[in-house]
Amino acid sequence: MNPLESELSYPFAELLPAPGSVEEVAPGVGWLRMPLPFALDHINLWLLRDEREGKSGYTVIDCGVATDATRANWEQVLAGAMDNQPVLRVLATHCHPDHVGLSHWLCERFNAPFWLTAGEFGFARMMAAALPGVDGPSAIPHFERHGLRDPAMLEQMRSRRNYYPSLVPAVPAAYSRLQDGQKVAIGAAAWRVITGFGHSPEHASLYSEELNVLVSGDMVLPRISTNVSVFAVEPEGNPLQQYLDSLDKFADLPDDVLVLPSHGKPFRGLHTRIAQLRAHHVARLAEVLEACRTPQSAMDIVPIMFRRQLDAHQLSFALGEALAHLHKLWNDGMLRRVTGDDGVVRFALT
Repeated sequence: MNPLESELSYPFAELLPAPGSVEEVAPGVGWLRMPLPFALDHINLWLLRDEREGKSGYTVIDCGVATDATRANWEQVLAGAMDNQPVLRVLATHCHPDHVGLSHWLCERFNAPFWLTAGEFGFARMMAAALPGVDGPSAIPHFERHGLRDPAMLEQMRSRRNYYPSLVPAVPAAYSRLQDGQKVAIGAAAWRVITGFGHSPEHASLYSEELNVLVSGDMVLPRISTNVSVFAVEPEGNPLQQYLDSLDKFADLPDDVLVLPSHGKPFRGLHTRIAQLRAHHVARLAEVLEACRTPQSAMDIVPIMFRRQLDAHQLSFALGEALAHLHKLWNDGMLRRVTGDDGVVRFALT
């Protein structure tokens, strides 16, 4: 446990759900843990007891990537902890593959509706269809413009053209819209939707006052900071500012709320963790600003922010995050942006 983690409280200590099993973390709220084929090797999913239109069953929050390992784990859960009761609704916090990968598989199997925000549904549909602008090849000119010129790394990134569709082969064709402030009845509890921005288009966290539980998704994680990136589809974006502004929306929640994150262990200490995340970004912004005493591209900033070897998957997020910090400083008037004769965008002090 790192020093920042020690400032948080972990009510379930070292408990982790075994593959295919469910651990109860609050009345009617179960915790599943599914494998991921990345360095970040797991995702937490949440299984909520529910009743809809006279049927008893479960609402699933997030569903894992479309791999044989995840499907096998789901089969164990469906036949075991769920006792063959149906999935009544699939609810996704956001559009990333580990959250919606098996949405179509579950919705089709149980004829269940798919609930998420409009922003997340639209992007999930676009990326699963690999539409120009959000497909793999569209990222290459974006990365080149911001300083990635290593031919071998660019070729690795080109080979990821089917990355999203391989993990999300299909997304349901229709959805039920979640909106900020909406109250969603799941079982005996009401859950308030809290939308957030910067990490994804319109992320939905859910808070139950009755249970004092927050399903935070990727907006607040206990051990790692949420990725915040500028992507090719929105090249002028200021996602870090959006993310920091979104954290204000959790201000009215009690500090002892049980936070159920998508990665890491359930914890208490929400406002402590938010303060840590803000401090983290303040420190990174200071490092980036200092580096820009001489003009820097986003690629130049990557080794300053990420002091380790990165593969193509990790580099795509690291470069996007470096650019997000540069764009905040640029939007704040602390940096200016110049495109060189080589076509690379660099940032320097104003």
